[in-house]
Amino acid sequence: MIIRKTRPEDLEAVMQIYKDGQIQMRESGNLEQWGDVHPPRALIENDIQIGKSYVCENIGNISNVSDTNGNDGSNLLAVFYFSIEEDPTYQKIDGKWLNNEPYGVVHRIARKRDASAKGSGAFCINWCYEQYSNIRIDTHKDNTPMLVLLERLGFKRCGIIWIANGDERVAFQKL
Repeated sequence: MIIRKTRPEDLEAVMQIYKDGQIQMRESGNLEQWGDVHPPRALIENDIQIGKSYVCENIGNISNVSDTNGNDGSNLLAVFYFSIEEDPTYQKIDGKWLNNEPYGVVHRIARKRDASAKGSGAFCINWCYEQYSNIRIDTHKDNTPMLVLLERLGFKRCGIIWIANGDERVAFQKL
């Protein structure tokens, strides 16, 4: 597996991965976090344009390629947003961050629903931590698979934050 920036020609495959993520959330009892509409296509297009969208690609399966760029999307396993920036929703927390130093943020992480993508979520988050060793991430209280993954990867639960629409999220940080 490798991580690379998402390209415009990846958009359809990326949107399918997000659709898979919506299904996985519903199947695990997380009915509220993304529903059927999040993340919207325009947001993902913007993430790609500003260079903060990344994909995890299976480079061991190159026989599935069809276009001149060597990617028809079938090798994409996961997608996520990563940036080293201050997230406005992290300014107010019911709890306490581990530090007040600059940090990287991970948002909108999703993986394919099939077995080929198993482990890709952890691979993506670990890659982010390798890029910058102070990471903050949040998730819905009902997103049990993500809550378990973050704790398994050594993230510490720091408290509750509120996203722009007022919904609560469980906030984590790893140093």
